[in-house]
Amino acid sequence: MGNLELASTVKMLEGQRAQTQKELVKLDKAIAVLQELNGTDSTPSPNGKRHTMSAAARRKIGKAQKARWAKVRAERKA
Repeated sequence: MGNLELASTVKMLEGQRAQTQKELVKLDKAIAVLQELNGTDSTPSPNGKRHTMSAAARRKIGKAQKARWAKVRAERKA
């Protein structure tokens, strides 16, 4: 009798595990969708380092932004 109860308990636990795994897959998909909507990506880079931008790239971006704002201001005055 003890082995029969143990076997049914194991089978029940395996069923619960399968159900929980299905729920985890659904949660992972929901999290991925929300991250896409938010524009965040929580996965670290492969080497674990942050991506850095060179000074020249920052300078180039800064100049482009200043040019965009100058265009906006010029349109406001006109």
